[in-house]
Amino acid sequence: MLQGILTQCCLPQLSFVSAALRDLIRIDFLTALPVELSFKILSYLDTTSLCKAAQVSQKWRMLADDDVVWHKMCEQHIDRRCDKCGWGLPLLERKRLRATKRQIQLRASGFNSEMTEATNNASKLNIHGKRIGDYTTSGDYDVPGPPAKRSCQKDGSNMSSYFDGKTLPKKRPWKDVYSERYKVESNWRRGRCTTRIFKGHSNGIICLQFDDTILVTGSYDTTIKIWDIETGNEIRTLTGHTLGVRALQFDDSKLISGSMDNTLKIWNYRTGVCLNTLPGHTEGVISLHFDSSLLVSGSVDKTIRVWNFGRGSCVTLRGHKDWVNSVKVHSPSRTILSASDDMTVKIWDLDTNTCIRTLEGHVGQVQQAIPFELSQRDALKLMTEVEQEKEKASGGTDAGSSSAAPQQTASPLASPPYTQSILSPPYYSTGLPSSTPTATTSRESIPRFILTAALDSTVKLWDVETGRCIRTLFGHVEGIWALAADTLRVVSGAQDRMVKVWNMSTGKCERTITGHSAAVTCLALSDSRLITGSEDGEARMYCFKSVVRSAIPVAQGNGEGGSTMPCSWIGSGTVTPPEHVGVAGEGNPDMDLPSHTEEDGSEDGDDDSL
Repeated sequence: MLQGILTQCCLPQLSFVSAALRDLIRIDFLTALPVELSFKILSYLDTTSLCKAAQVSQKWRMLADDDVVWHKMCEQHIDRRCDKCGWGLPLLERKRLRATKRQIQLRASGFNSEMTEATNNASKLNIHGKRIGDYTTSGDYDVPGPPAKRSCQKDGSNMSSYFDGKTLPKKRPWKDVYSERYKVESNWRRGRCTTRIFKGHSNGIICLQFDDTILVTGSYDTTIKIWDIETGNEIRTLTGHTLGVRALQFDDSKLISGSMDNTLKIWNYRTGVCLNTLPGHTEGVISLHFDSSLLVSGSVDKTIRVWNFGRGSCVTLRGHKDWVNSVKVHSPSRTILSASDDMTVKIWDLDTNTCIRTLEGHVGQVQQAIPFELSQRDALKLMTEVEQEKEKASGGTDAGSSSAAPQQTASPLASPPYTQSILSPPYYSTGLPSSTPTATTSRESIPRFILTAALDSTVKLWDVETGRCIRTLFGHVEGIWALAADTLRVVSGAQDRMVKVWNMSTGKCERTITGHSAAVTCLALSDSRLITGSEDGEARMYCFKSVVRSAIPVAQGNGEGGSTMPCSWIGSGTVTPPEHVGVAGEGNPDMDLPSHTEEDGSEDGDDDSL
């Protein structure tokens, strides 16, 4: 019958029927599918596509803005580099991520039986696609609760009632969490920050550490100063050492400092009282690190002392031939990492008190050595490059080439069980995580990669498994004193008075920060702050969390005056005009949202909002 009707229609009538059918046969597949499948489809989109999808319709907005989708996006990018797009976002906080992970997983798998009905009845949903009353509030987080009884509503009701604070539990959408962290990372990449200068020491600052509320600095003037990060005011000065303070570390209950007067002191930094003094080293203490009840110190006397407060014991490790400039405890693997003026880096086993690995390759005194984590994507890329260079080198040797690159060497592997347990890598040569548990011990493996900095002006990345240097960062023109790193970036400070921010996945310097008038001797890094200390007696804090274009106050100590000081950023060899908010970049510093199609994390566009 329909065929007969169509055959009798003229061309204008057929055109009208075609236009009408075109709209009738269109299917909103996201609304037609079960909600858990819609979430699964949206989870494959990048952030730019998600934001565009939210503009299609009201129902698409509810799905695209849902916590299930953005929680997965946060897990994919926060505190790690995404394997698809190469982008990473700062952590800032981990508490909420853990607290709601199980709840999100249940909703994504369709645990809530009313979710499917919710997409078909959008007028009864809030902006995140959840029915009112399906969740209750427990503390700061939302936990599943019994479904609320349905109430009769008039046809003319709108969604404004669902945003009433008395009806909806107050919670922060995961899209806002992602947006906040994206803005911080965008500030890092563009070089936008506010700067505060802490003045008060009468001599150079040699060591520092900070948390969310306080900054602690140690100086050649024999004092330790505690500062309020938010106000910049000096809170307290700890006195007791007779020579310069070269190392310090604090936690919630104590502060431990090491000095050139051969002692370590344990302080109650909240009251300023020295609780204990630990003698033992015969010369100055220039490095320390503690974890729980274990304290490790390095000294000018070429030894490392391991203090176990739980057992009440102290062990001396000997092996370095010069000053021990850096020590780091890795408790999961029961190992210690040390760097020395003898141009070597050593890994020590805490159970046997022996050296199980020595890394050699620097041509200057090694000042810093820290464990480092690489994403699977970056590890695989680096391993591939190393293998290609190795093949080229072997090919050149076979062809009789006379040129040869400097070789980095390592001591032979220690005898078992170290080769099977402590030194077993988290990544094999393919760059994939190891899933085979160790047979000889239950303790974790040592970090696969180690970062070192030395007075030869280079930063080196080492593969502990092979003992080879797999990447060297060049850029400083004088020796490097300070080094810090997280999952997203590496920062170094040097005698040339500059601080450099590196991208380890590419090996390139992203930013160079100037401002100190003397050597940068120490620095500390967090997700949104970078603090540097110098021999000029100043500590500078660069905050990337909130950028306000206004005058930058100079923090004062002991009533000393100061002036407003700008920070300078250098990108691609170009110094930007001094501003209170430093901005520098390579070409156009602006960027778009991270896209899974971007392989190099290129920056374009100018969109800071989600």
